[in-house]
Amino acid sequence: MTKQASLKVEDKEVTFPVMEGTLGPDVIDIRTLLKETGTFTFDPGFTSTASCESKITFIDGDKGQLYYRGYPIEQLAENSDYLETCYLLIYGELPTEAQHKEFVETITKHTMVHEQLTWFFRGFRRDAHPMAMMTGVVGALAAFYQDSLDINNPDHRRVAEYRMISKIPTIAAMCYRYSIGAPFVFPRNDLSYTANFMNMMFSTPCEEYKPNPVLVKALDRIFILHADHEQNASTSTVRLAGSSGTNPFAAIAAGIACLWGPAHGGANEAVLKMLDEIGSVEHVAEFMEGVKERKYRLMGFGHRVYKNMDPRAKIMKQTCDEVLNELGLHDDPKFKLAMALEKIALEDPYFVERKLYPNVDFYSGIVLSALGIPVSMFTVIFALARTVGWISHWHEMIADPLYKIGRPRQLYTGSVRRDYVPEAQR
Repeated sequence: MTKQASLKVEDKEVTFPVMEGTLGPDVIDIRTLLKETGTFTFDPGFTSTASCESKITFIDGDKGQLYYRGYPIEQLAENSDYLETCYLLIYGELPTEAQHKEFVETITKHTMVHEQLTWFFRGFRRDAHPMAMMTGVVGALAAFYQDSLDINNPDHRRVAEYRMISKIPTIAAMCYRYSIGAPFVFPRNDLSYTANFMNMMFSTPCEEYKPNPVLVKALDRIFILHADHEQNASTSTVRLAGSSGTNPFAAIAAGIACLWGPAHGGANEAVLKMLDEIGSVEHVAEFMEGVKERKYRLMGFGHRVYKNMDPRAKIMKQTCDEVLNELGLHDDPKFKLAMALEKIALEDPYFVERKLYPNVDFYSGIVLSALGIPVSMFTVIFALARTVGWISHWHEMIADPLYKIGRPRQLYTGSVRRDYVPEAQR
């Protein structure tokens, strides 16, 4: 028998069907609420509202679980690579050997961007934030690739999706190179997706760049861990923008703009800022006592979604240790400070009882800094990794025959109807 939920509004009682997912809480289907009762629901931030049906990512914050298409994030981070994870998110299944090879070759051969696109950067100030450039240039892709803008054509959608996955790393690296006054670096087809990005970021025309495999693996893991995170603010933005029928490049640019907000994509940047403000290991104990007294904010610990250990943090902690060992940075003052902070948070009853565990942003900020990536590029890296998640959700929504333009409602508390008064009589 189908589950039902009852709601009484004044003297009228109505019932609504209850939908069951494969995992997670049941959902009350209130699509007929307005028609049946003449009322809306009120849910600021949509924290209790399922805005869509999706098969892509599942999160159980209480249990500390994150699945991509049913696969635990721990298994993917340990055994997969970013492009294989991209295929999984888009198509729903891990690729066969032949599918994987074809997908990697296609992405690799389309990493170049239109030469005229490079001219856009000349219009930006040298001190422009990389995310400002990223938002503008990605949005401009629609002006260059007009042969893949028909969202009702499956082939156009696939071409646009592949173009974004392949070209976003090139654009991200160009944002960094332009900001430091360095020449743009062409992609290399002999390198892996992540190694190629590092090459475009750090190489010079003067000598051959040889990616360190340990560091490449670390950054690839960061890409995997940030590839998707269910209906977060930027993903919901992409879905809402895409629901109007706009082209995918514009929808992804909207997601990048949302991610730029410090409450969303700037968390690992805030961690590094906090470490700078603490200054040295000698001040860690004092700082943590100040956190208990609510004098300071502890960045990179706890999570809005995860009420247990962030599963991504476990992987990033291991990755952090591998990177620091490879680069010999365990004695670096900033990293020693971070490890002292971590030790107190994991052992002090105050933080343990409140489940203020280090989250993925705490460790990813440390790793990115160790890799030589400046703080201003942290959110760009996040956008690069999350592009496939945005694409997957956009793809899923557009392919759904029942999708319609998003139109949230509101609780209006402004003035009631009133008549215009001429200026002389006011």
